[in-house]
This record gives sequence, structure tokens and C-alpha cells, in this order.
Amino acid sequence: MGEIIVLRHGETEWSRARRHTGRTDLPLTAHGEEQARALGPLVKSRPLVRTVSSPAARARRTAELAGLTVDGFDEDLWEWDYGGYEGITSAEIREGRPGWYLWADGVIPGDTDHPGETVERVGERCDAALDRIRPWLERGDVAVVAHGHVLRVLTARWLGLEPAAGRLFALDTGTVSTLGTEHGRPVITSWNVPA
Repeated sequence: MGEIIVLRHGETEWSRARRHTGRTDLPLTAHGEEQARALGPLVKSRPLVRTVSSPAARARRTAELAGLTVDGFDEDLWEWDYGGYEGITSAEIREGRPGWYLWADGVIPGDTDHPGETVERVGERCDAALDRIRPWLERGDVAVVAHGHVLRVLTARWLGLEPAAGRLFALDTGTVSTLGTEHGRPVITSWNVPA
């Protein structure tokens, strides 16, 4: 049984500023491109049978700079749709909603490009992505290049936890993590490893 190689895309201007970046398609910063290139040696020795990526340019560029050939773009790997909180920091949100916490309080509706979604909906998308990934794991490792929050939810769902348990898995930009099995049960084999 192979492992899921989880790669969070490199830094963008908004991730550096800690702004919620869901569907806004920002490019990597120069530092983000360096992070992506540095991921290459961490994944090149793996027996990859497939690489899937979020359709977002920041994820696609990370895969490219890491030397990965993307076999498919999965719409279910887009980042959480933050709705009316797109582009806003948690500190700014808390000015109007003291104590606000994404994992418990969710988002407010936004415009037509950012309608927003619940953590449960993100969990459903991650379940669908995992259903497509699992058969490939019988042949070897599968690289998944995507975003911080969606990868955290994907990890929770891999482990059989509720989607909101993604809150337990902090994940930095330009990092690699691995999800595998032990005695036939899903586990985290490494987490948030910087290049």
C-alpha cells in the first residue's frame, strides 16, 4: 500500500499576510517558488504512480517547480471557499465577531464567486477526492498538491475523523507530509516537514 504525499503550495502574498485565500487564484511569491523547488528532492525518491493537484495556479506551479508531472486536476482539492471572509485575516474578522474561529464558527456568504461553504461540505469534497485516490495507492504513492485548510480536512477524513478535526493539523506553506497505514489502519507517517 502506497502513501499519500501531501504537498501544501508555496507562499503567496496573501498566505504571507495570513489572509484567507480560498478561490482567489494568486501566484506564488519568489519565496514561494523557492519553497516549491526545495520540495523536489523530498518527493523524487518516492515511487509516485500519480500526482493530482488543485486547479489553482499556486498549486499547479508548486507541482511544476517540485518536478512533478500532474496527472489530473481535481476540483474537489480547491481550498475552502471562505465566502465573505475571502482576503480577510482572522484578526480582522474578530474585530466584528469577537472570538470567531473558522473551524467552529464557519464563514458568511460572499459574492457569486465566493458563496462560502461549511466545513462539512469541505469534508464531502475531501471524501470524494480520497475515493478517487485510494485505488491508486494499491500501486504506489500518490502526490496531492493543494492548500492548507483543504489538506487539513483531507487528513482528518483519511484518519476517519470529523472534518472539523482538521483544526488539529497546522500546515505551513511549502511543506510535505505523508499519510499512510499501520496494520491496515490510516495514520500520519510524517507531518508539516519543511524543505
